[in-house]
Amino acid sequence: MGVGKSTVGQLLAERLGSGFRDTDDDIVASQGRSIAEIFFGEGEAVFRAIEKRAVHAALAEHEGVLALGGGAILDEGTRALLAGQRVVYLSMDVEEAVERAGLKADRPLLAVNPRKQWRELMETRRNLYEAVATAVVPTDGRTPGEVTQAALDALELKEV
Repeated sequence: MGVGKSTVGQLLAERLGSGFRDTDDDIVASQGRSIAEIFFGEGEAVFRAIEKRAVHAALAEHEGVLALGGGAILDEGTRALLAGQRVVYLSMDVEEAVERAGLKADRPLLAVNPRKQWRELMETRRNLYEAVATAVVPTDGRTPGEVTQAALDALELKEV
């Protein structure tokens, strides 16, 4: 959440000469409303079901760089589909997370006490991120270009 998945994903796609797709954008387009509206209006369980369908469709249909929402890995089926794929986990510490995303109203899981909420989310998710990741790339104090280069290096990919 707020780590730069979309920005770095777009840069990676450009540098690799491939397409880019963001499942959060797919969800907004298919539902005709923001993720926050779905979350607050219908609850997390409904959102996660929508997210699961969007992610599974994107993994089946798209061969380029794909950015997944931060909670997508909560689904066991999604984690199974990611096995064997090149997956980059963009990591950051709590202070940078709060600075980037924690105080925005469109982050429903961080709406109250962002530092505490972020730490709790990461306690639940970090091991899942690491389990599916081919590479872990820290983003703290780095520009999107630096993170993109680190991801290319970690995956041993060459630009086109």
